[in-house]
Amino acid sequence: MANVNVLKCLAFLLLPGLGLGGGANARDFRAADTQAEDYPTVQALVFMDRLVNERTQGRHRIRVFHSRQLGEEKETIEQTRVGAIDLNRTNVAPIGSFVPEANVLALPFLFRSIDHLYKVLDGPIGAEVLASFESYGFVGLTFYDSGARSIYNNVRPVRSLADMKGLRLRVQQSDLMMDMIKALGAEPIALPYGQVMTGLATKLIDGAENNWPSYVTTNHYMAARYYTVTEHTMSPEVLLMSRRAWDSLSAEDREIFREAAWESGRFMRQQWKAWEERSRDQAQKAGAVVITDFDRKPFMDAMSEIYDKSLSDPKLRQLVDRIRKVE
Repeated sequence: MANVNVLKCLAFLLLPGLGLGGGANARDFRAADTQAEDYPTVQALVFMDRLVNERTQGRHRIRVFHSRQLGEEKETIEQTRVGAIDLNRTNVAPIGSFVPEANVLALPFLFRSIDHLYKVLDGPIGAEVLASFESYGFVGLTFYDSGARSIYNNVRPVRSLADMKGLRLRVQQSDLMMDMIKALGAEPIALPYGQVMTGLATKLIDGAENNWPSYVTTNHYMAARYYTVTEHTMSPEVLLMSRRAWDSLSAEDREIFREAAWESGRFMRQQWKAWEERSRDQAQKAGAVVITDFDRKPFMDAMSEIYDKSLSDPKLRQLVDRIRKVE
């Protein structure tokens, strides 16, 4: 009888959340992503979940809510800030209204190439920008790739600034992106990501700006076939954690989450290039007109006022100078 009681006690102690397994702090963490289930950022979050689950012996899991199940980016950012969402994959542009350093990474024509972007993000500047989120109620874990964003529309090929005039283009819910499209001579329309296709179908907008995978996975290429490879921004995605969720972790678990996030970023980067190539090929086969023969300089010159407005803080101007000097 005594042996039976001992076994019962051991079984009780090993129940989830109790006793020897150290599971008193075990929990599921909710992660938000606006992209579809098979999109590289979503798959990176699923990969991170596997790493966290393995390295905490099953104590922690990350439940990934894709396809805007928890809301559009602006809504999920606010929910993450107050702790209602634990992890959030978002572009740096919409969160720039909270975190000025993030806005710098979204500045148009800042990065010379994807390699230049990677060197910045993977070095001390990237680490500083991630650390800057903590002053605003977030914990920056890692960056994900977002390729280069370009302009597409259903009215005409854009080969010059003159071709931009009169176009109504969807932009992210970001003051910087609004100002950028205005500076290029078009009319910016701030819409949630999930409403772009409806906007194109109802003629509320003539086009938008985004990367190749987003252009194709949303079927925008079927409604706006003129794609000009402006590559005006290379604003990365960032994976954030709410301060509340972070504070619930032990020091050891925080290290596990940081390392798993970093590895998920490398996993995502491996997928991204293939996705870009496949998406571009699919769009062209479906009849998209890809414009590469245009003069980028007038587009770049039109950004001078944007830089003056965005870099009134000397600290941010210095950050841009440091980014430009990265070789």
